[in-house]
Amino acid sequence: MKSLIEVDTLRDPIDTSTPQGMFSLQVLGAVAQLERSLISERTKAGLRAAKARGKVLGSPAVRERRPDTIRKMTAARAKRYIDSLIASADQWMPTVKRMRPAHTWDDVVRVLNARGQDWTVDRLSRAVRTLVSQRMADPDLLKKSPPRSSDDRLMTLIAGIAMADPDLSLRDIARQLGRMRERTPRGGAKWNASSVKQQLDRAKKLGLVSAVS
Repeated sequence: MKSLIEVDTLRDPIDTSTPQGMFSLQVLGAVAQLERSLISERTKAGLRAAKARGKVLGSPAVRERRPDTIRKMTAARAKRYIDSLIASADQWMPTVKRMRPAHTWDDVVRVLNARGQDWTVDRLSRAVRTLVSQRMADPDLLKKSPPRSSDDRLMTLIAGIAMADPDLSLRDIARQLGRMRERTPRGGAKWNASSVKQQLDRAKKLGLVSAVS
């Protein structure tokens, strides 16, 4: 069935701009998903049968922990990890570059996660260390962030958010601070545009941001 579908598809291209074409594409996708499920079930059944016969599954080299095999597996895992970092770097690395080392890892993580990402301090710092070790990132990113008072920390955090995404309006930043559960300078939970502008004005005077939106 699979080979017939492939041949027919090549000979008769599907026009996905029409309802009929979209329906045909959905049918082909369902058939492909069914085939993958059947292959998975057959594979699992074969593994269960082999195990019931007393066969030891897996690679002998892995079971015996042969050094050359372990080295190859470790190298392969490291390569997959680096490849995944490179593939996703455009989503998080610009923010890291703009905020580190002036801001703590915790602040950087909170900014990224407020945009819908899912980082922890350990995972993010490890990712940056890995790219630095591969000479794909500036080692200065790993420097320790300077100690700051709570007021200075809030100001630099807002400056970091503004620099990480210059298209954000004052209200956008206020909403992001709310999602991050940052308290206002007076301890309130609700931010407004004027409060954000006050902090950005301070940051501008200190040279932390070049312009205030």
